[in-house]
Amino acid sequence: MIQKLDEVKVLRDPIHEYIHIEYQVIWDCLSSPEFQRLRRIHQLGATYQVYHSAEHSRFSHSLGVYEVVRRMVSEVEGLKDSLSEQERIEVMLAGMLHDIGHGPFSHSFEAVLDFNHEKMGTAIILGDSVLHRMLVKHDTGLPDRIVAIMTHNHPNPILNQIISGQLDADRMDYLLRDAYFTGTSYGTFDLERVLRTLRVHDDKLVVKESGVHTIEDYIMARYHMYWQVYYHPVSRSFETILIRFFKRLVYLNLTDAGISKRFPMFAPFYHEGYPTLHEHFELDEAACFYAFSLARREPDPILSDLAGRLLDRRLFEYAEVETKEQADQQRQQVIDAGFNPDYYFAIDSAHQKPYSPYQENENSLIWIINPKLEIKELSQASVLVAAIVRGEIKKDEKMYFPRETAL
Repeated sequence: MIQKLDEVKVLRDPIHEYIHIEYQVIWDCLSSPEFQRLRRIHQLGATYQVYHSAEHSRFSHSLGVYEVVRRMVSEVEGLKDSLSEQERIEVMLAGMLHDIGHGPFSHSFEAVLDFNHEKMGTAIILGDSVLHRMLVKHDTGLPDRIVAIMTHNHPNPILNQIISGQLDADRMDYLLRDAYFTGTSYGTFDLERVLRTLRVHDDKLVVKESGVHTIEDYIMARYHMYWQVYYHPVSRSFETILIRFFKRLVYLNLTDAGISKRFPMFAPFYHEGYPTLHEHFELDEAACFYAFSLARREPDPILSDLAGRLLDRRLFEYAEVETKEQADQQRQQVIDAGFNPDYYFAIDSAHQKPYSPYQENENSLIWIINPKLEIKELSQASVLVAAIVRGEIKKDEKMYFPRETAL
């Protein structure tokens, strides 16, 4: 049986006011080096280049997800009484550890390496890590059951839905947290009302019909946060340069054996296959910025220039891609100015729909229950969401290039 703490630990939090921890295993995992590493990974990658106060970390978000899960399994009618204590602990840990595998700058890192943060998270929880040893000290089967929830393979579908669905603890925390730290109001919605109207019916999390308007607010919050914050063109410009810096590093490693010695923190880029747990642990954003400061003094002019752009925020200009001919003309302009287009020209596409009723796994959908205990998928219960579903997927295609080469 998993031990409780002598007294509940409380951590102050700007979103949830307090985060409550009552189990020893959760307190131990919070103190593990692998979890503490998340303090050195920005939650929003390069977004702080646009919203200067978006300095929050994956550490604080992961604790926030844990707290939302804790409240769900403690407060939601039909959920708090249907789960065993063991299941509650497992799903709380899955919420807390769901981002444990993220690399620096998150998705930019994954774009260069054959890397998936969810796969790495599984490797950390099941592999030779301090975190793994802390888990098995309390229960030898705990790592496997946590991973089953994170990979949507747990036999209790409710646990999978709490962690990964279109109305899950992860999304509910990051929308509120990202809105708070970017100083925007786009991501706000009534979390208290959502928790009060959640129910369990036929092994599904459902929302009472009276809570539909709150869920509509949540869906619109997702829409606005994606286009105003997550897909902001300036942060995409930083990510474009970052990806090209890593690609240049990979290229130089083929011809300059000394690169790997001068930049040992980028070991995952120098070999085929997946990063080792040690390589992953050693590489965080602090290590990256130290490397950028070193790279600015490198003899290779492209690596040096890209590093300087990242450090000094000399970002690429951007423009809408209206026609292929226009994009080709801009690319030629980059070449004529003496820049290598492989590193100084990019086309980046973004698209998003805030809700989709077309999912292979019906447990990832949002379900509405009426007083007769009949359930409907959200777009059948909300005129607003139905209109969103019928609409076209919004797309945005931009090209990025040095400011001095603009047409």
